[in-house]
Amino acid sequence: MNHDWTLWEVFVRTSGGLDHRHAGSVHAPDAELALKHARDTYTRRMEGVSLWVVRSDQIIASDPGKNDEFFDPAT
Repeated sequence: MNHDWTLWEVFVRTSGGLDHRHAGSVHAPDAELALKHARDTYTRRMEGVSLWVVRSDQIIASDPGKNDEFFDPAT
């Protein structure tokens, strides 16, 4: 595997599901190949009807260590 490839997060919507769920990650040099890798890795049993791939470095997340202050309602 080429270690210069980008890490992509994979979200799958199943045939009975209404929303996409995080399934895992794949490495790929571009979005098109990431989508193909995701299909081959996470929908082998034909359970998926829709896939999203998102570059991991484009995801902004809250800090789990600051959950109390982040999720407390504003006073």
